[in-house]
Amino acid sequence: MSIKIAIQGVKASFHEEAAFKYFGKDIETIECESFKKTCEMLKHGKADYVVMAIENSIAGSILPNYNLLRDYRFHIIGEVHLNIQQNLLALPGVKLSDIRTVESHPIAIRQCDEFLSDHPDWAIREGMDTAGCAKRIKEEKLTTTAAIASEFAAKIYGLNILEKRIETHKKNATRFLVLSNEVVEQKNANKASLSFQTGNSVGSLASVLQCFAEQHVNLSKIQSMPVVGRRNEYDFYVDVEWKKQADYDAAIRKVLKHTVNFSIMGEYIKNEKV
Repeated sequence: MSIKIAIQGVKASFHEEAAFKYFGKDIETIECESFKKTCEMLKHGKADYVVMAIENSIAGSILPNYNLLRDYRFHIIGEVHLNIQQNLLALPGVKLSDIRTVESHPIAIRQCDEFLSDHPDWAIREGMDTAGCAKRIKEEKLTTTAAIASEFAAKIYGLNILEKRIETHKKNATRFLVLSNEVVEQKNANKASLSFQTGNSVGSLASVLQCFAEQHVNLSKIQSMPVVGRRNEYDFYVDVEWKKQADYDAAIRKVLKHTVNFSIMGEYIKNEKV
């Protein structure tokens, strides 16, 4: 029986591509209309894992997903980096001059702002998912609408590519997290995602960061989110990488003395390939 992966979006979405990249093609993807729905599927045992986008090299962190990580407290067991290539898709026979409306996910639209600014007459509509917009064009036979989506989506939904590689920055990558309800021990783990709070005194965060520096543990990302209902208090989310396990273990022991509500969200193997 193939494992079930909950993804936000429909078939041929970037989330499905990320799931294939991490788990291989022999999986069943469960299409969900929202990231919250993917978490509910995992929570209730209807999915084995969730693949969730967490940041894009152009659009930045996907902040609502940090809230979901905090609320559901799933375990991060891995990560996937995916090169994002955006294309303009339309029904066969439709020409560029026929287009009146372009639909896609808001982040995909932002990634293609330079191309879209060359076509000021087009109406831009935000959708829930890149592949979902492509699917809608196919199902509703929309002859004046184009979608911004992947080559994979064009293939799956039988659409033509009117313009290839329309993303503004060609080095456009999204990082996805792989989430599990259970702790999955990763041998040779060399990366961790941590969360904590610090005191409000001067230099309290600097003291924590110094603990990592002293142990030669690299801080690859830091993100702060307000603590709900508590003014001037923040949750800090950090990703750290190390070469020697002993250095990481020593850093964690030191950090515990300077933080509250400390949590190891996951220890996993860094994904080198984009």
